[in-house]
Amino acid sequence: MAVKRQALGGQGLAALIADNEVMAPIAKKPETDPTKEEGQNAILYVGLDDIKPNSKQPRKSFNEETLEGLAASIEAEGVIQPVLLTKAKTGYELIAGERRWRAARKVGLKTIPAFVLDVTDEEKAKFALIENIQREDLNLIDEAMALRALVNDEGMTHESLARIVGKSRSYITNMLRTLDMPPEIVELLWNGTLTLGHANALGAVKDIESQIGLAKKIAKQGNSVRETERMASAMSEKRTTRRNKKDSKTNEMRMIEQELTSSVGIKVVIDGNRDGGSVNLHYFNKEGLEEIIDLLRKTGK
Repeated sequence: MAVKRQALGGQGLAALIADNEVMAPIAKKPETDPTKEEGQNAILYVGLDDIKPNSKQPRKSFNEETLEGLAASIEAEGVIQPVLLTKAKTGYELIAGERRWRAARKVGLKTIPAFVLDVTDEEKAKFALIENIQREDLNLIDEAMALRALVNDEGMTHESLARIVGKSRSYITNMLRTLDMPPEIVELLWNGTLTLGHANALGAVKDIESQIGLAKKIAKQGNSVRETERMASAMSEKRTTRRNKKDSKTNEMRMIEQELTSSVGIKVVIDGNRDGGSVNLHYFNKEGLEEIIDLLRKTGK
């Protein structure tokens, strides 16, 4: 079939968005009808087997329940809104509308209404991301990975990404930061147990093990973002207090610690000063404990 391709004509992403919002009156169109409507928004019917998914698609998983619902709607009413395609080396590649394409395959359709457009790889990636963010909740980590791909592969800035997706620059920065969090936390974000707000709050905890422990705790307890902020703040303040207390130790006390450690052969830590405190003897195994006990018994005789 001869295909009339629609170029963007310098209009960029705005042209794509305008096309995707066209609601074509084509429900119940015969499956075998290969015709297309002439004009700026030329619609044609393309074989489902001739279409492959968007290689820039940010969504890695599709909710089967909502997909089944869409399939039922398509079976009853047909595909109301055309998908967006671009020409591939063989057949076509989706720009937007993968859920419609998958649902149409579920109900056994052979063709699907489509607009065929000339787009660059960057425009394809941008529009796939925009469609997912604006039309259905996208998995937080999938979205973050798509944003990072646009930064790394297309050289886009946080500011330009913010304009494209209609979010703030800080939103983009915070989303990208989630990918640098420990795998245990990334998994909780991916499955929706934790939100971006939780991730931002957890960022205040600099110790990785403490951060992971707190994340698991709030995931189990179902704490709100506000509660997580308070918990993370308290944990950070406690750690800072301990660090400041440790740093306040005088050089004299440090020298005494070293002298005692060398003398008795056991790690000695002094918590306090000449006016008061405690002397801690550290052991790391059963033998170490027995050694300390023997030392104290000898000292008491």
